[in-house]
Amino acid sequence: MNDEPIPVLRTTDHGTAKLMPDVDRERAWLLTVDGAPQSYVDLDEPTHLEFEYARRLGHVLDTVAEPGRALDVLHLGGGALTLPRYVAATRPGSRQDVVEFDRGLLELVVEQLPLPADAGVALHGADAREWLEAAPADSADVLVADVFGGSRVPAHLTTVAYARAARRVLRADGVYLANLADAAPFAFLRSQLATFATVFEELLLIAEPGVVRGRRFGNAVLVAAHQPFDIATLARRTAADAFPARVEHGPALRDFIAGAAPVREADAVPSPEPPDGAFGIG
Repeated sequence: MNDEPIPVLRTTDHGTAKLMPDVDRERAWLLTVDGAPQSYVDLDEPTHLEFEYARRLGHVLDTVAEPGRALDVLHLGGGALTLPRYVAATRPGSRQDVVEFDRGLLELVVEQLPLPADAGVALHGADAREWLEAAPADSADVLVADVFGGSRVPAHLTTVAYARAARRVLRADGVYLANLADAAPFAFLRSQLATFATVFEELLLIAEPGVVRGRRFGNAVLVAAHQPFDIATLARRTAADAFPARVEHGPALRDFIAGAAPVREADAVPSPEPPDGAFGIG
């Protein structure tokens, strides 16, 4: 009898989703949507983060509060629920909301990769910005934005009005995290930093050195808050990772942003289309 897991292919509300088993890890799966890698989940080891950007988001989630402290976390973008699973495992008792536009994708993930019964995760099929604008004020410790329409961040999640909506939902000591993607000359990434600088006092950017230096297209994690970060701890963690990254902040980040304008509603555009082969398991 063949008990090997087999790929699952399904047309969802907004694309074609495929779940592919990892031959090297017994209960691990890669989720792609329209061919673009979206998430990686190991059901037996939810703290295993395979993608480079997910590992960097995990480092920030580990350092926003003392280890193990339960948090209220809002996730915009669901994928295979990798980070909600990570938070549930590392910060038991956390309350999490996940907002995913593709209801069919949520149904597929819950059916094939079920969450633990005690995960404390509520799932919502809705547009991320509409849900954010209707959410209670001061209700989240952390907001994680990982929203891609195909392989691009939607335009309506890039503006000053969106950043203000995020600030309203976050508590005074809350932290905003976003997974973004760009390449030199970084028009999109710089505009996003300029946009969030109009709303938050503290900004960080975490990226692989080759991306920062403009050598290739890649992911970068934007971090925004009103309170100072533990930059030293975060920098150590990201530098020591299997996929080392740099934490840009202070004068160097201000120099990077210089000349970029905040994004108004009328000027908003999606993030750039990645070149072929830009993304894969990292």
